Amino acid sequence: MTGMHSSAGRPPPASTSEEELGRRNLIAFNRAMTRWGSGGALEETGGAVLCAGGTWIPVVANGAFRADPTLGGAELIALADGFFSSLARGFTIKVRDNGEDEDLRQACEAAGLKAFGGVVPEMIRRAALPELPPVEGTTLRVVEDAAGVGDFMAINAEAYGTYGMPAEVVSDLFDDAAAVLRDSAAHIVVASRGSEPVATAMAYESDGVASLQWVGTVGAERGGGLGALVTTAATNLAFERGASSCTLQASPMGEPLYRRLGYETLYHYTEYVRWPTLPER
Repeated sequence: MTGMHSSAGRPPPASTSEEELGRRNLIAFNRAMTRWGSGGALEETGGAVLCAGGTWIPVVANGAFRADPTLGGAELIALADGFFSSLARGFTIKVRDNGEDEDLRQACEAAGLKAFGGVVPEMIRRAALPELPPVEGTTLRVVEDAAGVGDFMAINAEAYGTYGMPAEVVSDLFDDAAAVLRDSAAHIVVASRGSEPVATAMAYESDGVASLQWVGTVGAERGGGLGALVTTAATNLAFERGASSCTLQASPMGEPLYRRLGYETLYHYTEYVRWPTLPER
């Protein structure tokens, strides 16, 4: 992929904390996912950002965020209920444990949203990672065509199946490969063994910072250093393009790897989910 997001090379405003920049980047990334799937939709209203990706699954793909910190938790949930119910979907609200979202936590619990899984670490790297030696028998490339986006999807469909994610979720989220390639803030790396794509990661830029997203390795290749290789490549690509930091939301499998490479925990999220109501037969 070529080009650079217009804000990537600018230093962030001095008054904006790295936590806030990471939160803005998470929202920007979820906005982008609504454009990458043909079934996506986006609504920004009343201080809320409501992001429906190209698939129905309420976690990962459908998120409600408050861009305006003065928006009350109950108001955000009411706006999200209206938007996502019109799409026959549920949604997720991420609640931080850093003291900024306690009203949101209380509102989620009062409205019947259910905490999903364990807490999710928000992690940060403030400088490029040390370069890693190549993994024998593999090659690493930056994705520049639709075939590469297809490789990215295939790897992650298998990788995230470990957590029970249906295989079609990834292909539905990224079925507009041209839109992914047009997005100059998104950068994908893929590692292949011979002709077989086996590991991948994405970096996404906004507001002078970046985040690491959709890191995956196929099951047969886990433990061989490929996760570290693509994580390092995508992280360093973000810094090369001008990001001042790179954040991520770590999966249980990924957290030990990221910590070993040099990422640090800022705070944790709890994901509160409104599960969709199945239509009556």
